[in-house]
Amino acid sequence: MSGARICAVIPAAGRGTRLGHDVPKIMLALADGVTVWDVLTRRLRPWTKHVHVVLSPAGEAPFRRLARAEIERGDVSVSVQDVPRGMGDAVFGAADHWKRYDAILVTWGDQANLAAETVRRVTSAHSRGLTLPLVPMRDPYVEYEMAGHRLLRVRQSREGDACRPGGLSDVGMFCLSTDGLAAAWAGYLGAADLGAATGEVNFLPFLPHLSQVEGWPVTVIPVADPDEARGINTEADLEFARAAYRRCAG
Repeated sequence: MSGARICAVIPAAGRGTRLGHDVPKIMLALADGVTVWDVLTRRLRPWTKHVHVVLSPAGEAPFRRLARAEIERGDVSVSVQDVPRGMGDAVFGAADHWKRYDAILVTWGDQANLAAETVRRVTSAHSRGLTLPLVPMRDPYVEYEMAGHRLLRVRQSREGDACRPGGLSDVGMFCLSTDGLAAAWAGYLGAADLGAATGEVNFLPFLPHLSQVEGWPVTVIPVADPDEARGINTEADLEFARAAYRRCAG
């Protein structure tokens, strides 16, 4: 590892209602007795000192039951995002839980296809600034425009941006140094545009702000398998994650 003390931060305040489920997506079952949380935490824990999960008010109690042992050991902590204001609000609302660490590994709560090797490579490579695992996608939902070690722009389809075929996409994981991070977010909020479709201050455009305005170095970790970028947003995504788990478990 790089020697940095890293806290994984998982925004998981959404619910699986679009999938016909009434639990946070991080609690969706991939097999009997195995949830997305179980798979995700196995891949994060060897490379992080702590895991913090941000939940909705309704999701807090069921998740605390699921992760009771880890919470009691102090390996995992939990906070609540009272109102859904987006991923950035979830991450920075939990700053008291991660500010004593050297870096945070922000990981979306539905990234069941994230490879343990990618987690290792990112955390091992991170020294300062921003470390991004990126993968070329035939039809990216989110696209990262790089110029050398500078991140110029993040295009988001959900906000009406046109992403270019073959562009670079993230895999739902971002490693950021904590030194100056909360102050940078506060500065970003003062001038950030709201998303055209969501009306939220989005987390992803904050990343080029760190690169261009704050002057943070950006390290890109190439990822070869586009399946790692696939979160769980549809029933087909959930079935894909279940099949992938069965292959790995078998």
